[in-house]
Amino acid sequence: MSKVVILGAGIAGHTAATHLRRKLGSEHEVLVVSPNSNYQWVPSNIWVGVGRMNPEAVKFPLAPLYKKHNIGFKQAKVVSFHPEGDENHQKPYVKVEYVWGENVGKQEIVDYDYLINATGPKLAFELTEGMNPGTNKCYSVCTYDHADHASAAFTDLKLKLKKSKEKLKILIGTGHPKATCQGAAFEYILNVENELRRCKLRDKAEITWISNEYELGDFGMDGMLLDYGGTAMKSSTMVEMVFKDRGIKWILGAGVKKIEDGLVHYENLEGEFKTENFDFAMLIPSFAGHGFKGFDKNGNDITEKLFRGFMVVDADYTPKPYEEWSVQDWPETYQNPSYPNIFAPGIAFAPPHTISKPRKSPNGTEIFPAPPRTGMPSGITAKLVADNIIESIKAGKIVTPHRGSLGNMGAACVASAGFGATKGSAITITTFPIVPDYKKYKDSQGRDLKKTFGEIGLGGHWVKHSLHYAFLWKAKMKPFWYMIPE
Repeated sequence: MSKVVILGAGIAGHTAATHLRRKLGSEHEVLVVSPNSNYQWVPSNIWVGVGRMNPEAVKFPLAPLYKKHNIGFKQAKVVSFHPEGDENHQKPYVKVEYVWGENVGKQEIVDYDYLINATGPKLAFELTEGMNPGTNKCYSVCTYDHADHASAAFTDLKLKLKKSKEKLKILIGTGHPKATCQGAAFEYILNVENELRRCKLRDKAEITWISNEYELGDFGMDGMLLDYGGTAMKSSTMVEMVFKDRGIKWILGAGVKKIEDGLVHYENLEGEFKTENFDFAMLIPSFAGHGFKGFDKNGNDITEKLFRGFMVVDADYTPKPYEEWSVQDWPETYQNPSYPNIFAPGIAFAPPHTISKPRKSPNGTEIFPAPPRTGMPSGITAKLVADNIIESIKAGKIVTPHRGSLGNMGAACVASAGFGATKGSAITITTFPIVPDYKKYKDSQGRDLKKTFGEIGLGGHWVKHSLHYAFLWKAKMKPFWYMIPE
């Protein structure tokens, strides 16, 4: 019998757990350890944030589902990693601490044969001074609770707009010089703008996009050249077209440093220190590793073998000039090289480098997006890891026949541009590969134009809305859930 422990129950962790349970016999144990009691479908938080959905529509409790499907569950957080065990415990283990129930605060050893670290990112609001969600008129949509608070504040803003004789200012984007997840902020700004038009309040609001991107449409992927209606178009041109059409202003190359009540302080790539005032803001924080520690069997610190912020995997971390980066640097099995029974899919793995070109201000401040690994890539890499563990259990040794690099993997993103059965809209973008291959696709900025395209329209909204229900069906392990692709 083998025991597989999954740390985290987000898209990557939950995907891995459900696939393992479906394909492994009942004699094998599948155990999920997560501090969160609920699963949340994060892509729909932007609709919660404008009041179009309530939090209950994007989440469900994990414990009953896992109990029904014979998946173990501990509502606890990881304290430390012990991949060699110790003198009292021969098997490798993680130390966890319960965060809920009668055992809250109690620590426990959880041993394993295979470990999947799917803890995702720490939402590092503290790295930007004054950036505490729900304070200083600044909000977040990173969790359903954050999005619910943002929705309440947005409702209050609409009431103020009805009474105000002057324009009020809305600021949406990234809240740290190296924040990622521009896509979520992009969706949110378009939904906010759409809701104000729907309520006939658009002319009373000035809406501004603020981002650490060098160009619009970078999204942490160095932008892209895509097929738009049969014409090759840069993503920067496409996003500029959308923003101009909706009267949205933009500030680029902005590294937000501090937030005060209705005032954001930022440094730009020219080295200037500027401020922007606002009446309502939604800014994405920096994503960071959780600061986990690792120890060998003698109690010596081996954290550097396991982590460099996020978990070390089979990537090439050799420092290189930007011009020498390649798709071959990116991992294929998401397996730790020192301890091959440990894997880290989704956001939990440490990328070898950024995808967007790194840039610094004259003051030495790095201002550019970190690489995104959310959504579709999280699900694909989690399933890949699960399949390799299944093959390893069958073989009686660690094997990794299933491989998939972000350098030969595509992704589809349906970005909501406004909720509505007949007037909704979405921007559908597919990109292949996620990490551009400038050698293979040298004439199209590193991407295959046959598989990289963009569309805007109502049809995309219905796709996005349908995917909300499809992926919750899948996550709840409803009949034939496994037939829905990642």
